[in-house]
Amino acid sequence: MLRDNYYSTTEVAELLGVSRITVFNMIKDGRLQAEKVGRNYLVPKKALGIEAELTKDQEEKITKAVKKTVKEYGETLRLLANE
Repeated sequence: MLRDNYYSTTEVAELLGVSRITVFNMIKDGRLQAEKVGRNYLVPKKALGIEAELTKDQEEKITKAVKKTVKEYGETLRLLANE
């Protein structure tokens, strides 16, 4: 399936921790490979170096761990982000 090998610009932004505008700028200036499909861009997973797929169980465990970390250390993480 085509979609299995690509990320949307929204997904790329989330993965890289940047805005969608930044992703569009990266595509525009050639720092990020993408294919235009209609009005949207799709970024090949290989362009990000992310080729291993997580199972749903792995995804859920990671999400749960991140939420727990943010809940317990949220203020500390915010302070560290400002350094």
